[in-house]
Amino acid sequence: MKNLQLATFGAGCFWKTENEFLQIPGVVKTSVGYMGGDFPNPSYLDVLARITGHAEVAQVQYNPEIVSYEQLLDIFWRIHDPTSLNRQGADKGEQYRSVIFYHTSEQEQIARKSKLQLQQSGKYNKDLVTEIKPAKDYYLATDEHQQYLAKKIGRC
Repeated sequence: MKNLQLATFGAGCFWKTENEFLQIPGVVKTSVGYMGGDFPNPSYLDVLARITGHAEVAQVQYNPEIVSYEQLLDIFWRIHDPTSLNRQGADKGEQYRSVIFYHTSEQEQIARKSKLQLQQSGKYNKDLVTEIKPAKDYYLATDEHQQYLAKKIGRC
């Protein structure tokens, strides 16, 4: 499988985000971690303390012959509120922001188009606050955080 690609999304709690993508045919691997800040090698507690600038993210390795980046974006938009600034449900803080980290210029173009289409669709009566940024260093969360919900509730 040499044609696999990466996608990285922040949509609130990374456990929920990862769990949603784990269910998708064509997604071959997921992990959770931190991206977007300038604090090297953060711990979970560092990120929770809001001193890192990082977002909790799910990184998805996928086969584009089975699932497209556009389809992954559709899932991303569906699983969280992209109008909520630095908050998803009870989770508050910049680490829970809505963000798409693109890995290629093609992903950037597709993400910007997708966001614009959703904004213009009238689905939301507020502006989308989702950031679209280039992927930066990715810091993998500890093993206890990987596939956390699948381990706890046995859905996967």
